[in-house]
Amino acid sequence: MTAPFKLNTQQIGKLGELLVQYRLLLIGVESAHLTTDAGIDLVAYSQGKKEAITIQVKTNLQPKPGGGKGKLALDWWVPDNSPAELFALVDISENRIWVFTRAEMKEKAQQQPEGRLHFYIHTDPSIKRHKDASAASLQEFEEFLLENRIGALF
Repeated sequence: MTAPFKLNTQQIGKLGELLVQYRLLLIGVESAHLTTDAGIDLVAYSQGKKEAITIQVKTNLQPKPGGGKGKLALDWWVPDNSPAELFALVDISENRIWVFTRAEMKEKAQQQPEGRLHFYIHTDPSIKRHKDASAASLQEFEEFLLENRIGALF
């Protein structure tokens, strides 16, 4: 489904936050949006762990050509100093959500320029990562999909 109007970055970001909240609520995890942007978008309450968990959400509306001309990829930039405990990387076009802890994000980010983490995934399932290539494939991060992490994180 495509929108009849071009969405701006705030609308795309809000779509990602709402998708994360919706998917969490489907599994019984309550969450709330924060009104100001302090590096935390949602606070979720884990009934299993009996604690609140902070989440930063980063959203792509759809894959884009890598480097402007390459294979289609999703990419997200995350501030290295974000106070969030979890990072939800969202692909609106396929309703996919990958969730990483801070340590996992730092370990898996393909680029780490000063103060930021850059994470990207090729969306063509036939693409296999070469040893020297930095972009990940969808299969490499299947374990980080929200539906595969519910028990461990919440």
